[in-house]
Amino acid sequence: MALPEIVSREEWRRAREELLVEEKALTRARDALNAQRRRLPMVEVDKEYVFEGGDGKASLYDLFEGRHQLVVYHFVFAPAADAGRRGCAAFLDQIGHLAHLHARGTTFAAVSRAPYTRILPFKARMGWTLPWYSANGEDFDRDFQVTREHEGEPVDRPGLSCFLRDRDRVFHTYSTYGRGLDGLGSTTSLLDLTALGRQEAWEAPTGRASACGAPARSERIRFHDEYDE
Repeated sequence: MALPEIVSREEWRRAREELLVEEKALTRARDALNAQRRRLPMVEVDKEYVFEGGDGKASLYDLFEGRHQLVVYHFVFAPAADAGRRGCAAFLDQIGHLAHLHARGTTFAAVSRAPYTRILPFKARMGWTLPWYSANGEDFDRDFQVTREHEGEPVDRPGLSCFLRDRDRVFHTYSTYGRGLDGLGSTTSLLDLTALGRQEAWEAPTGRASACGAPARSERIRFHDEYDE
């Protein structure tokens, strides 16, 4: 095994400080990219989709659960399969407590092509409690480019799509796939993909920080059982 070079504590400190310069530059570049993402235009979703979840039939509007934003993870689970893709399961395993997203007016949900009768036992096996819906028989995954045709057969890939609600209108703001999912899963990483972002005062563009009706400040982070929706 090729291990790192062994050096003195002082040599390590100097090397660490050199790397820190690069890390801070990457952080600033990421902040700028996130701001550029929030400036993307959006497109209205006027197509009617019918999902099935724990409470029966639901529209895309219903998936918001009354909040301003919706983050959908496109979980690869074929209609005839008994289990979802392992990589997708690993992604859901790392999703944190949803209260932190909810406090920022954002709902997280998984959507798959498998019938809900197949999703439910697998969800129970994995011990997940987050919302998970079936889009079986709908064009949702095709329309958002996670299901594509290959030699006449549907082929799925994992992805993530963000939506924004303005009263009763729903808009698609962002989608990413493949390596675009690397590093995602934490509350802040998911919020950084949305049109409203983390809703903190330092973020650009201005004017969106209090979009969810709460003061924009980092002190809004609380223990997950202390949020008052």
